[in-house]
Amino acid sequence: MIEYFDRCKELFGLINTNDYPKARNGVIHLLHDLKENKIQYDELVNHLIREVGLYQYIDEISSNWSDRFAKESFKVNTGNEFQTIHFEQSSILKHLLNGDNIALSAPTSFGKSFIIDAFIANKKPNNVVIIVPTISLTDETRKRINKKFGEEYKIITTPNIKLSDKNIFIFPQERAINYSNIIEEIDLLIIDEFYKISKVNDRERAVKLQEALIKLDRKSKQKYFLAPNIKSIKDNPFTDGMIPIVKLDFNTVVLEHHKVYKEIKKDEELKKKFLLKTCRNDKNLIYAALYKEIDKLQQLFLNKFEDIKNKKVIEFSNWLKANYNPDWDLANLILKGVGIHNGRLHRSITQYQVLLFDDENSGLNSLISTSSLIEGVNTSAKNVIIWSIKSGQGNNNLTSLSYKNIKGRAGRMFKHFVGNVYELVEPKLKNMDDIQLSIEIDNSLIGGITNENFLSQISSEKQTIANDQIDKIESILGVGVYRKLREENLLNSNNEDLIYKICIELKENYSEWKRLKLLNSEDSDKWWGILGKLCFLNPNSLRWNNNGNNVQFNQAKKFIQVISKNWETSLPNLMLELKSENISIEDFFTLEKKICHNFSGYLNDFNVLNEIINKDEFIDISNFTGKCSSAFMPSVVLELEEYGLPRMITKKINYCKLIDFENNEMNIEKAISLLKSVGKKQILKKCSKYLDDFDIYIINNFFENI
Repeated sequence: MIEYFDRCKELFGLINTNDYPKARNGVIHLLHDLKENKIQYDELVNHLIREVGLYQYIDEISSNWSDRFAKESFKVNTGNEFQTIHFEQSSILKHLLNGDNIALSAPTSFGKSFIIDAFIANKKPNNVVIIVPTISLTDETRKRINKKFGEEYKIITTPNIKLSDKNIFIFPQERAINYSNIIEEIDLLIIDEFYKISKVNDRERAVKLQEALIKLDRKSKQKYFLAPNIKSIKDNPFTDGMIPIVKLDFNTVVLEHHKVYKEIKKDEELKKKFLLKTCRNDKNLIYAALYKEIDKLQQLFLNKFEDIKNKKVIEFSNWLKANYNPDWDLANLILKGVGIHNGRLHRSITQYQVLLFDDENSGLNSLISTSSLIEGVNTSAKNVIIWSIKSGQGNNNLTSLSYKNIKGRAGRMFKHFVGNVYELVEPKLKNMDDIQLSIEIDNSLIGGITNENFLSQISSEKQTIANDQIDKIESILGVGVYRKLREENLLNSNNEDLIYKICIELKENYSEWKRLKLLNSEDSDKWWGILGKLCFLNPNSLRWNNNGNNVQFNQAKKFIQVISKNWETSLPNLMLELKSENISIEDFFTLEKKICHNFSGYLNDFNVLNEIINKDEFIDISNFTGKCSSAFMPSVVLELEEYGLPRMITKKINYCKLIDFENNEMNIEKAISLLKSVGKKQILKKCSKYLDDFDIYIINNFFENI
């Protein structure tokens, strides 16, 4: 204990000279060492914790009355319990309770989201909108919020749900846009991972996030934007009037950086050896980004790791083989104690991998990940291993901000006081400690903006160009028609070149589009020609790989025909049909997502424009569009997958006639209500002969979270 006394003395010295960041890191290191050596905190350590503001770490048993009182003073209502927050969280919460608009930048371990719960519990607002970047984070946030506020608020995460008096909306940016005309007033608008509003940081999501914020801004009484690792925000209309608060020096865990690339010196074999050695212990997140790198790592683990003898991992592997593909590499990789987290897998697969990863006893100890690792999904990883510096978007490298966000996934409050970051490649990134957020309104949004706060900050030249483009479109649709479509969120695309192209085609060549009626046929063979014509008009709607257009479009058209049997046929049987097209299980995920989002969105816009241009000869394809958007299953099935109930189990419940998911009136609200009414026991009993052990594990978890 003499060593610990000396360390405490040194830390008090840092506090006396006001070097709080260094003192705080030292205290966290001390807590780590005490935990590793199973030594109980004493009064001295507890007082140190108090001095650096980490009140939640104070041990109420071994602390003196003064420190216990300090911890008690920083307890706040967070929904279903009172919890202690640290000094800086308390400061931010006070700002929000006073009605301030806050743009907060702080480390990943700061606990930015925790403040949301405390605000809702104490302020009791009527309408809160939380915008998150991904479906994965939507689900994670929903679970947290539902457990705390589910009885008092209606938690809305999917389209077409009737509002209550008190609502908490949790959406990715696209869904927030759809609700922008439905929500009349917002007490608090929250944007998580706010840095993604800049195209520099996320070119795929930035435009939709900008559009959502522009549409919701006027309705919002108060705003709270959260981002990690930003030193400053350049002037922009999105944060105009907000109080920027930067707390980059306040963290609740410490990161240890290991520049392994200096030892490896670009030796690929040494790089592999280090990775394999590190992943034999603890919980590891491996950032690989590119799918070809993930495939390389997958084969490495398959060849070098032995199968583990863990019941839950074996059950999960067998479940993947039975429900997806008996020869799937991921199912075999799971047996090695390694999983894969990326945005193309079915939501339920990533969800249950994270669940097993966070379970200390499951045996799933490592996850290979793409950029989905960056986007806020919390795990209990002790180590983050940087295998690649690529961003996953083209051949670009990660930005400094993205790189710091990945590193911030190491460590976890109360579980891993110290997280390790192993850099297997040299970052070579600039301005790592002085990251500025620069935001410019995307040109495609200018024509649809009516909010003067935003228009006033756009040059007249850009506004003229945007208005000229709209005038071209409205020369076909009619004056004011396109602007109204944008205002009412009836079009998915902001690509006005595409919109104009569709308008010209429908006006001048409509006689060639009469085959649209074939999409309303139940015979999928009749769809082939018209699907090809739609692809030719908008190639990006179904472009999904780097093959030549004819090859990939023929594969995509065949895929649509095959998944039209998605509800009646098992996925392994669908894969057998697709085998002749050289479509793998990974391709299945990519194409299904492409059909559900890009292609169905394009079909919707095509149909909306067609009804206006060819009103008297209109051929309505909205039924086919709806089928595409739900992957040719009842629409509630994909929504239930977001909640953690895979389609395979939903099919079994439907087959056992416990709930009719094919009912046209069914939505997620009714489905959840019916599932609760039928109950877990009845489902397990009536469907017992169709359920395996992992099905039962999934059902138990699902009911815990609804």
